[in-house]
Amino acid sequence: MFELIKAGGWLMLPIIACSIAAMAICFERLWFLKTNRVIPEGLLAEVWELIRSGEMTPERLREIAEGSPLGTVIVAGVRNARYGRDVMKDSIEETASHVIHEMERYLNSLGTIAAITPLLGLLGTVIGMIKVFTEIMIQGTGNANVLAGGISEALITTAAGLSIAIPALVMHRYFQRRVHTLVLTMEQEAVKLVEVLHGERDDSL
Repeated sequence: MFELIKAGGWLMLPIIACSIAAMAICFERLWFLKTNRVIPEGLLAEVWELIRSGEMTPERLREIAEGSPLGTVIVAGVRNARYGRDVMKDSIEETASHVIHEMERYLNSLGTIAAITPLLGLLGTVIGMIKVFTEIMIQGTGNANVLAGGISEALITTAAGLSIAIPALVMHRYFQRRVHTLVLTMEQEAVKLVEVLHGERDDSL
């Protein structure tokens, strides 16, 4: 493996760095965007029961808000429910925008990695071919080892760049879709909360 990296030239270093960054982002986002972590099952019903029984305290609100992204959104609505439906909805939307920003963290970086690694591979290809033609100009076409070395460097960097870019692009699209799905579910839960607290829906959550 080391010989393969060495044969690819110095451009293999940024390509390897991109692969490490992409893997770190993917593992971190897979953990952060787990459904039961973002949208704990039964959280809305638990909040409503605490409100209805009069057991909702500032400490409990803080625990719920810190427990999950959905909890953060729900607590923002509960804290502003007494100011009316419109104010409650505005507070939920404002908080949700910050929550969504956190859910989308590092996705731009992952998309950038998916975009630049093929370009790094292409640059390696160009550099390798320049070396080949330079050696042809100096030595002619008789030295096959020199020509093979330049062509090998070009092919290795291209393959390495594509092997990182393809899975990075797939994971970037996957995370985008996952965030979109989670946000829709959070919106539905928030709407239920608004309607229940303002008497526009029964309390069967």
